[in-house]
Amino acid sequence: MHEGMTALGLMSGTSMDGIDVAVISTDGEHLFARGQGLSYPYSAEERERLKSAAQAAWRIWGSRSGGSHPDPADMALLEQVEDELTRAHADAVNRFLDSFGIPRSEIKVVGFHGQTVYHDASRRITRQLGSGALLAKLTGLDVVHHFRAADIAAGGQGAPLVPAYHRALSVEVGLDRPVAIVNIGGVANITFIGADGSVVAFDTGPGNALLDDWVQRHTGEPFDRHGALALRGRVNREVLKRLAAHPYFMRQPPKSLDRYDFPPLEEAGLSVQDGAATLTEFTAREIAQSARFLPHAPRLWVLTGGGAKNPALVQAISKNVSAPVVLADEIGLSSEHLEAEAFAFLAVRSLRKLPLTYPGTTGVRQPLTGGRLIRAPRR
Repeated sequence: MHEGMTALGLMSGTSMDGIDVAVISTDGEHLFARGQGLSYPYSAEERERLKSAAQAAWRIWGSRSGGSHPDPADMALLEQVEDELTRAHADAVNRFLDSFGIPRSEIKVVGFHGQTVYHDASRRITRQLGSGALLAKLTGLDVVHHFRAADIAAGGQGAPLVPAYHRALSVEVGLDRPVAIVNIGGVANITFIGADGSVVAFDTGPGNALLDDWVQRHTGEPFDRHGALALRGRVNREVLKRLAAHPYFMRQPPKSLDRYDFPPLEEAGLSVQDGAATLTEFTAREIAQSARFLPHAPRLWVLTGGGAKNPALVQAISKNVSAPVVLADEIGLSSEHLEAEAFAFLAVRSLRKLPLTYPGTTGVRQPLTGGRLIRAPRR
């Protein structure tokens, strides 16, 4: 067993709600300790900037020309937002360390995911905003970033990346296998861990993204707080049937999604409550339906991510699956900071040249390491 190191992880997910920061002690294989975690929400203005950047990325790479003739204004916007985003992450790191009195000398590496603004594995394009060099300069810490690039270049899906950490957690917590761990961010993904430790993972479909967009468009609120709208609404079965007919759901894994692969729901005559109920049921249904692609039926479903805080969604998932459902927080894990912890873990794996992705998680031909190390300027 290698000596553990203290690593800090950063995550800004496809829900674009804020920056999660967490610290762990690990050797990249074993988890020795899980430390503190904090979240730093984006302001409404910051969220709009990120959405504008994602729209610019779609204009650049979403066309089949693949960015060959990008609008200079779109490129300038991405550069600007990348700088702003990196500075926001640096501020979050510095505030986090100060909050808990953690000396910078204690942090051996930072895992910096950045903000995904475009992802299309079929064309080997994935774009995460965030400058590792600027973050290293502003924090004085070594940074590992560009976690998806090597997998995409090798023909993998580039996502999901968290399964290696899910497996380590399943050992630490002693989860009864086979188990399914479902992370519900803007996109939802599942990690299946078999009794023998084998792992299968893929994106199940939209997580919070369509619901968040629907609620924001109709109420101005960023999400369906406590699932209140969905709990008062009724599922429209015709709309649900149309949503579920998307060809993505018939594709065999490995497979991955971009947040904007599904168009926003713009159903005329649907009340805000009924729209929320329908989209909540849609997410839950496709999470449950993902079980058909698993080698065995899970004995337990563990929910994490922002969607785990939505009682309406948790209730809908529990109704649709055929095994017990628990929230990560109920078994001693952190729904809110698990992905940030994962990128701390992956940063250490990257330093040790251990695999980040596998044939069963991204479809890459053989286990593959990844990430790029940026050393902090030495003073």
